[in-house]
Amino acid sequence: MKLLKDYRTINSIVGPLLFVEKTHAVGFGELVNITLTSGEKRLGQVLDTSKDIVVVQSFEGTRGMDKEAAVRFLGDVFRLKVGEDMLGRILDGKGMPIDKGSEIIPEEEIEITGSAINPYSRGPPREFIQTGISTIDGMNTLVRGQKLPIFSGSGLPHNDIALQIARQATVRGEDFAVIFAAMGITNEEARKFI
Repeated sequence: MKLLKDYRTINSIVGPLLFVEKTHAVGFGELVNITLTSGEKRLGQVLDTSKDIVVVQSFEGTRGMDKEAAVRFLGDVFRLKVGEDMLGRILDGKGMPIDKGSEIIPEEEIEITGSAINPYSRGPPREFIQTGISTIDGMNTLVRGQKLPIFSGSGLPHNDIALQIARQATVRGEDFAVIFAAMGITNEEARKFI
């Protein structure tokens, strides 16, 4: 078992980023425990590494953090517990339930980071997803595995379109689930989606 060491060599803190010096060799995407001088613990991840400095992003921000905070590299990457128990649930950014429901019993744990997919080696898209919105279904057909960016100007109903797609999308002849993920939305928008 590898002995984990605390480093108190934070050079600077800029926004959510910590710049840590004099560390052992760490890997890109490696998880990090950050312990503030108050004893509070926060989770982070290695964003960049070089011979002299390691850049760590704190998932819970750096408010109240100083250069005396202890940084511990965990030697593993972020893994998400997945399974059918997740269907219909509301989860935070770490995959933990925030809907006051029961604990999710995972079927497996998967790494959330991975190699990029070579688009040339990928099979052609074939599984049509019917959104129920004629302009998308007829002109910008959505297929399984595809992301659908929704752009609009100020005041236009992009959230309403996303809600409509999530509510009524189907694949004919198959069991199908929509996984809706939102980042950077307001609490009011989150309540509307929930």
